[in-house]
Amino acid sequence: MALWLTILIALLAGAICLFIGYYYRKNVAEAKIEKAEETVRKLYDDAKGKAADIKKEMILEAKEEVIKIRNDAERENRERRNELQKTERRLFQREEIIDKKLDGIEQREKALANKEADVERMESDISEIKQQQLHELERISGMSMDTAKQLLLENVEQEARHDAALLIRDIEAKTKEEADKKARNIITMAIQRCAADQVAEATVSVVPLPNDEMKGRIIGREGRNIRALETATGIDLIIDDTPEAVILSGFDPVRREIARIALEKLILDGRIHPARIEEMVEKAKKEVDAAIREAGEQAVLSTGVNGLHHELIRLLGRMRYRTSYGQNVLNHSIEVSHLAGLMASEIGANVALAKRAGLLHDIGKSIDHEVEGAHSQIGADLAKKYRESNQVVHAIMAHHGDVEPSTIEAVLVQAADAISAARPGARRETLETYIKRLEKLEEIANSFDGVESSYAVQAGREVRIIVKPEQVNDADTVLIARDIAKRIEDELEYPGQIKVNVIRETRTVDYAK
Repeated sequence: MALWLTILIALLAGAICLFIGYYYRKNVAEAKIEKAEETVRKLYDDAKGKAADIKKEMILEAKEEVIKIRNDAERENRERRNELQKTERRLFQREEIIDKKLDGIEQREKALANKEADVERMESDISEIKQQQLHELERISGMSMDTAKQLLLENVEQEARHDAALLIRDIEAKTKEEADKKARNIITMAIQRCAADQVAEATVSVVPLPNDEMKGRIIGREGRNIRALETATGIDLIIDDTPEAVILSGFDPVRREIARIALEKLILDGRIHPARIEEMVEKAKKEVDAAIREAGEQAVLSTGVNGLHHELIRLLGRMRYRTSYGQNVLNHSIEVSHLAGLMASEIGANVALAKRAGLLHDIGKSIDHEVEGAHSQIGADLAKKYRESNQVVHAIMAHHGDVEPSTIEAVLVQAADAISAARPGARRETLETYIKRLEKLEEIANSFDGVESSYAVQAGREVRIIVKPEQVNDADTVLIARDIAKRIEDELEYPGQIKVNVIRETRTVDYAK
């Protein structure tokens, strides 16, 4: 019972609350709504008024802006109009100026056309006058125009050659004065620092005997000993009236040395018979081979040339027994190596290359009796075979002028070779070769026009040429000397250098009576 009463009271309380809330909402909310609507109306009215004011202000500002833009546009249009009027006036003025210039150009063209016509008429008249003058000149001189032209060209050529000869002489004099002085100093210094002894060798060797009885033992019964020795060595033994001496004669110096050593050993041993001769010859060959090897190594050591192939060293040693015009080829090669190295150091060239090429420049002479061809070509082939550098091969090939030297070291080797060969007493020539060279020098000099006589003097190291003064002037002597020197270089082989001395003189002789 109590529960139902509680529920009923709760329901009544809820109904009362709902009624009170409804009543409150109706009266209070409506009042607020009305108040809000009234506020909105006031705000709308105020906004409407303000919008009307703003509209009026904007319209006024827009009108003022339109007026301002219109004024600016009108001002700009006026300025453009004025500018266009000025431009039109300038164009009109230019048109007037151009029209005037065109009129002037037309007048000038007419004047030029008239002048061209006058020039053409004048050229025609001048051509006719020129032809008349040429005919008149040909008639007066008695020569045609081609003949006169040829004569003029010849005169001009002679004058040009004369001027060129004078210029060449002056330039050569100045250049030679400086170059000769410097070259003389370098060569003199190199020769002084490289003082090598020169000993002329012969093609025979003399073996001393203890007594004349030894000659019979060397000959042997019916000459069998001497025949065995000559067969084994290839050398001729000359046993004559020379007391206590036997002469060995042969062209090959190596075989001659082997025979000399073998004969000396046989004389010391005392037992001379064919079997013993063969034994001693074999021992002598071994000794000579060892001496060849030692001579090659000594040459390499004395010149400071390193890295040579062992076969090249052996070939260098063989040159110890080789002579050229009586000059020992190995000593000559060593001297050339030193001279080339000294000159290379003076001018700043490759010293090692110059010394190497100088030492090997005559290597072809070690086998030139066995191989056909010039020793320079043989030497170049040997150097190439044993892997020497191209510069060394070229220097060997060019040291006698077979090819034109293209490196400074090749030129130095060529100069050092000439210095060594031209030293007084270094070489000797046969009388026949010497006379032929002198005759050839005079023959070359006499073959030139204007040469009256020539004389080879100073053992063929100078040729003096006397020219005809009425045919050769002073300037032409320069050209003659140059041409003769060039022809001597091309046609002759000679050690050192040959001085070409051209002499021109005029003598006037009269007698007082």
